[in-house]
Amino acid sequence: MSIGIPGVRAGFARGVIELRLAFSGMDLVGQLLWPVATLVALFLLRDVPIGPDYTLDTFILPGAIGMFVAFGMLLVVQQLAADREDGSLLRAKVTPNGIRAHLIGELVQISVTVLAYLATILVPGLFFVDALDTGRSGSWLTFAWVIGLGLVATQAIGAVVGSFISTSRGAGYVSLLLLGLIAISGIFAPITSMPEWLKPLAQAFPVYWLGLGMRSALLPDARRRSSSTAPGDRCRLPSCSGYGASSGSSSRRSSSGE
Repeated sequence: MSIGIPGVRAGFARGVIELRLAFSGMDLVGQLLWPVATLVALFLLRDVPIGPDYTLDTFILPGAIGMFVAFGMLLVVQQLAADREDGSLLRAKVTPNGIRAHLIGELVQISVTVLAYLATILVPGLFFVDALDTGRSGSWLTFAWVIGLGLVATQAIGAVVGSFISTSRGAGYVSLLLLGLIAISGIFAPITSMPEWLKPLAQAFPVYWLGLGMRSALLPDARRRSSSTAPGDRCRLPSCSGYGASSGSSSRRSSSGE
């Protein structure tokens, strides 16, 4: 235990230092570019109807929150590739507890960065996106555990994928794959509009379930059902205890006639 504690402390200290660097100067502009652009798009789409009782911004806001959580996977891959290229990982290997501290530092920095993205979108969005049901009992609890589980799941996947990516060019290819996955995962349009063969592919990845979990947390029950991303998806969170469990529960047929 005494061997691991110094590495954990060093990792958190490294994460704090990297956060200060990432949110200072011109780097701050780059960090806020996509969240602010998403927020502007939500504002412009606030009056576009997508159904009889809700607008496009109501559908997109929960999905966009899930999307930015999934971006944690990409940030881990990109950071590990950059650290491998500039020799940071090699230096960490020859330092006591270096790899542990390095990885913890990256995860701390990326997790807080993702949470900053979410705050940039959600806090202003609460004031102009209609039909959100944040006052419902358990809404924020569901929101919190879906975010926590999403951060752990996506960044763990990113660390595994990043261990096989040796260059920034390779990380760029992963970025293209993630963008394609977001396009088919029901983030910006209901997955029911996609070809049938794409639906199982989208449901095999966490981006889809993050969007579904956010809608379960932020939308009323009637709108969750009307914006259901696939036939039979009645995932009543928190009864879904994870992405795999969510997949199984969403495919169940209700025998109660709902």
